[in-house]
Amino acid sequence: MTAPPPPSFSATDALHMQRALALAESALYLTSPNPRVGCVLVNPQGQVIGEGHTQAAGQAHAEVMALRQAQQQGHSTQAATAYVTLEPCSHHGRTPPCCDALIQAQVARVVCALEDPFPANQGQGFARLRAAGLLVDVGLMAQAATEINIGFLHRMRTGRPWVRLKMAASIDGITALPNGQSQWITGEAARADGHHWRARACAVCTGVGTVLEDDPQLDVRAVQTPRQPTLVVIDSRLQTPTQARLFGPKRPVWIAHAVPASPQSPAAEALRQRAAELIHRPNAAGKVSLPDLLQELGQRGINELHLEAGHLLNTSFLRESLVDEVLLYQAPRMLGQGRGLSALGPLEDLGQSLDWRFVEVKTVGEDLRVRMMRA
Repeated sequence: MTAPPPPSFSATDALHMQRALALAESALYLTSPNPRVGCVLVNPQGQVIGEGHTQAAGQAHAEVMALRQAQQQGHSTQAATAYVTLEPCSHHGRTPPCCDALIQAQVARVVCALEDPFPANQGQGFARLRAAGLLVDVGLMAQAATEINIGFLHRMRTGRPWVRLKMAASIDGITALPNGQSQWITGEAARADGHHWRARACAVCTGVGTVLEDDPQLDVRAVQTPRQPTLVVIDSRLQTPTQARLFGPKRPVWIAHAVPASPQSPAAEALRQRAAELIHRPNAAGKVSLPDLLQELGQRGINELHLEAGHLLNTSFLRESLVDEVLLYQAPRMLGQGRGLSALGPLEDLGQSLDWRFVEVKTVGEDLRVRMMRA
């Protein structure tokens, strides 16, 4: 049996899907742990009659928002086409199935970018729509849709979040001077851009070494956001000071540790008094098991983990092949000696290298931003 030919999409289809993707992207900071989805409704005359994107978790999805807008403006949705960036849901979660809403609205066609890998959906949404007589075409601008929901898709497929390692360095790869000074190697525009990547993540992760040395806040300040991402601190021996600035913003703080944290532990009880949640994930070496921690974070709904740490923790993530993407800001200055981007090696052969592929290279202010993913 031969496979059916792939659907053909028109320039009009592409135009409306581009708008749906823009709507999805406008929800980057909003929907976690749910995916960011956009929807555009177009009537048979080619008029856009409704638009929407997924709201915060537990609230309306993109399709329902678009249908509501069409209804509020007095438009008929009969025989309309819905352009959606991710497969409409077919199951009852915190909201009713979007498939049912589209069917009840008498939409005639659904153009979708991606199948939803969530096990309770995963093609069932398309099947339900087709069973109701709707024409369903899938695959338009799939790569762009993947980029918007890369963490959600990765968590559904692997059980762990997408790890994005952010680093700032001089053009010769120095992240801090020999005395530890690192603020600020890159410029203000690059730092503000880094806050955008923090804001889109479900959680920001650092190590206790960075907390003790720099006392960072690691919150989102340079961009407007409706929520602060959770902060995860890798702290094997529970050394995080209770007066650290990271406890300032209103957000969850999770501390991953290896030593026991019984009620008799003064350090553990002091951190609990600061509303920190302790996650015990030891490995055989008495450190935090990073693979186990990532699985735990995946179970907690963390889609994107934004890693901002020192070179030692960076190296641990890299050595265990747990980094999916590198976000590197490089300033046009040379610092000579100092700390490097990681402490890998020494290698004995070039074949032992960790290889990446460039995804994007662009200037941000006076600095260079390089995005890489695993080769």
